[in-house]
Order: sequence, then structure tokens, then C-alpha cells
Amino acid sequence: MSGLSDHWAGLSPVAQQFWIAVLKVAVIFNVLLGLFSFMTYAERRLLAFMQFRLGPNRTGPFGVLQPIADGIKLFFKEEVIPEGANRWVFVAAPAVAVVAAFLSIAVVPYGGPGLFQIADLEVGILYLFAISSLGVYAIVMAGWAANNKFTMLGGLRSAAQMFSYELALGLSWVGLIMLAGSFRIQDIVTAQKGGLGLLNWFCVVQFPAFIVYLIAATAEVNRTPFDLPEAETELVAGFHTEYSSMRFALLQMAEYVNMITVAAVGTSLFLGGWLSPLPLLPDSPLWFFVKFGLLLFFFIWLRGTLPRFRYDQLMHFGWKVLVPVATLWILVTAGLVTAGVPGFRR
Repeated sequence: MSGLSDHWAGLSPVAQQFWIAVLKVAVIFNVLLGLFSFMTYAERRLLAFMQFRLGPNRTGPFGVLQPIADGIKLFFKEEVIPEGANRWVFVAAPAVAVVAAFLSIAVVPYGGPGLFQIADLEVGILYLFAISSLGVYAIVMAGWAANNKFTMLGGLRSAAQMFSYELALGLSWVGLIMLAGSFRIQDIVTAQKGGLGLLNWFCVVQFPAFIVYLIAATAEVNRTPFDLPEAETELVAGFHTEYSSMRFALLQMAEYVNMITVAAVGTSLFLGGWLSPLPLLPDSPLWFFVKFGLLLFFFIWLRGTLPRFRYDQLMHFGWKVLVPVATLWILVTAGLVTAGVPGFRR
């Protein structure tokens, strides 16, 4: 142990920072894998409860080992590549989806300054917006490469949907940037700290933007009622119809990690991150995970409650409702910041 300490002390500051970053990546990557497995179980159990069913309850106590059983099953299933498919693009699409999903989470802080965050970028918001845009390429690649009309339709739907709702998603962040005066996510969290607890959070001050974010984020990760790219009643399984075995598992992993990411981002940007809802209670990473869990439950609750949109309704709602509302609220926020209205001062 002493030798390890001496070796660590002998490293240069740059080398120490490098190994600390590697350790953070390893820890967060493994936590995300575990959270992905847990979410597949939790969603099935909660949906079953909402629909008066039992859900998985055979594999292990209360069915908790069901995700492991599913993983083993998918690992041993046959890998099938359709005849006429573009082999390299077909194989690359799931990898692109997973890489984009995991890269997005790198700038999200989970606790106080410097805790549980891989990269604290000065332009964290811009990084998120850039990386989240890459996910659509994986879905378009998967839809096109399979040489199947259903996958192609799913890919085209996803491209139109994600480009449309990404605009509203980005606009919902503009008011936060005005109030915090920074693109850094840590700064946006600390800008919500004050003597009024949760009344200082941007979900209250920027309530219209918060609603726009929740809706646009749901569409961005293709969750019900915006799951048109999959739409099993119309397109079999949409863009991943032809995928099997671990490639299918990677696409599913990307979807759940994206859902985890938008819940974590929403917690930091609108719900005060690790800040306490009451002034008398101390700030703690525990608050982050409580709010984070509530947002994940919200996404599951939507799936068990709402029917799927028609595609024309989806596009109409994105362009004619969300984008105008987000734009109007940016103008209102700018006016209130300029006037120095309490709650809208930088």
C-alpha cells in the first residue's frame, strides 16, 4: 500500500489527472450499465402494476434476476444480417448509438463541484447539444442499412422527429443560460441556489421552458407517446426490426442510456441538481438521485398512460406548438432579465 502511495506521489500532476479521469470513466460506465439493467426491470414491473399484471417474477426473488437472464439469452442468440443489407453500416449503427449515448453523460454533474463528473466543460451545454445530435445518425444508419421497407420508414421518421424536437429542446435551455450567464452546467446548478430552496429552481422560474424540455426530451429519446420510429403496430419494430442478439441489445442500451441522460440533464438544469428543496436541509448528492429517479419514473408513467401520436400530430405539435412557445418564453425571459425583475436577475 505504501509502495502504491509512493508511486502515485511520483506521478506528474498531468498523469494524476489522467488516471483520476480514467477511474471516473470506469466507475460511471459500470454504474450506467447497472442502471440500464435495473431500468429494464423497473419499467416492466411498474408498467405491469399500472396495467394490473404481475410482470417478471420468476427469475430470482421478485424477478430481479430477469435482466441478467435477458442478457444471457441475447448473448447466445444468433446474429442475423439480412441478405442485401449493407454489412458494415448495419454492424456500425448499434456501436454509434451506444457511443453517442455514453458520451453525452460525460459533462453531467451528479454531486457538488468536482464530484462524480468526468469533464467539467465551460461549454457543457453546447457539448450536450452537439453530441445528442449524433444519436439520430445511428438510427438512420440502422434503418437504411437493413434493406427493409419497415426499417427505412422508421429511420426516416426518427430523422424528421429528432431534428424537429431538437430545436425545441435547445430553445428550452436559452433562458437558463441567460439567468446563469454561463454555458457551464455547474454554474447553472449553483445559479439556482438561494434562501427559498425549490422556489429558486429553474423549473419554477422557467416553468414553460421546463414543460417544453420534458416534452421535447421525451420525443428525443423516442419514448411513448413519441415512439413513432418503432411503432410496433405499424412498422413491426421500426428501425431495429432486423436486429438480433447483442446488436439489438446495444440499440436498447442506447435508448435507456439516452433516457437516463435526459433525466440527469433535466435534474441539473431545472431541478437544482444536488441542491436541497428546503433551506434548512443540507445540499447533498442524494437530492440529485431523488429528483433523477422521479424524472425516470415520469418517463415510465407516460408509457403506461398515453397513446401514441399520429405522425402528422407529432410534427404539428413540434413545429407549431413547442417551437413558438419556447421562442416566446425566450423573449419574455430576455425582457424580464433586462428589467431586473426578482427571480430573473443574473
